[in-house]
Amino acid sequence: MRIGLVGYGGGGRWFHAPYIDGADGVELVGVVTRSPERIAELHAERPGMPVYASLTDLLAAGVDAVAITTPPQTRRELVLEAIAAGVHVVADKPFAPSAAAAAELGEAADAAGVRLSVYHQRRRDADIQTLKHVLDGGELGRIQRFSSIFDLDEPGTLEAGPHGGLLRDLGSHLVDQALWLFGPVRWVSAHLEWVDLPEGRTDAGFALRLDHASGTASFLSASKLNRVVRRVLELYGADGAYLATGSDVQTGAIKAGLRPRDHRATWGYEPEQHWGRLYTAAGERVVPSVQGNHADYYTAFARAVADGSEVPVPVADAVQVLAVLDAARASAEEHRTVEL
Repeated sequence: MRIGLVGYGGGGRWFHAPYIDGADGVELVGVVTRSPERIAELHAERPGMPVYASLTDLLAAGVDAVAITTPPQTRRELVLEAIAAGVHVVADKPFAPSAAAAAELGEAADAAGVRLSVYHQRRRDADIQTLKHVLDGGELGRIQRFSSIFDLDEPGTLEAGPHGGLLRDLGSHLVDQALWLFGPVRWVSAHLEWVDLPEGRTDAGFALRLDHASGTASFLSASKLNRVVRRVLELYGADGAYLATGSDVQTGAIKAGLRPRDHRATWGYEPEQHWGRLYTAAGERVVPSVQGNHADYYTAFARAVADGSEVPVPVADAVQVLAVLDAARASAEEHRTVEL
């Protein structure tokens, strides 16, 4: 699958391109960017990679698919342009300004006969994959409570405006993980923490409670302003608990210059100091890290395009995520629990 990358900022450069390179059945054949700084970085990192000034130019050159990683407010029109050209699409998150807008994009893709998938690649984080392994083992019994904390010391990466904010950024991933693990949500309660930036007011931290139809309650929180860097995952079940920390190991490796295509066997494992512990009537034991690899997302997407199987994150999943985020914003503004 010949894929073009639309945008070479932090998202395209760190969170897409290296994993496209590491996927099976995918070739990166061009990048859309107009920034002189980004073009210089691209030429230094990928000599000879074709650069295009617009999605229109990239589509004219010929691709099978595009990954759209431009700022959130630009994505809808770019997704629709690619769909109209009959090209398959990976759209970064937040996928759309609302759940209703996301559903419209899905309908457009279906009508055009192209595959559209949302880049919730953090289902493939090592800590989440390990937690899923524990869940599937069944030793904890009925899961009553899930806690997920993801704090970053990155105030400079906050985006302002109606399409920005940490809830729609990192919150998209945490909500998607909770929905993937525990199913649909019935009630949403939210607290948002606000900051005034030169570009406008935005949310820089959040705490959510999601009550799933399955009976599990998920507690999700994150911040970028509190000078804390930590990842914590906790599961409490009728028959025990699982407690773990994480290190966002793949992002750290990418920024250190490592690439998944060069380290397939060892890529994406959490170091031993972050291995979780399982507590049951049988006692306490350490749970070694399961491998995580965001490149598997692109491998699965290429396979779906080739054989018609389900894309790695269907639009319907992203619509559910956005419905929760929409409800969370309403909950915080109106000081109430919102029923979905």
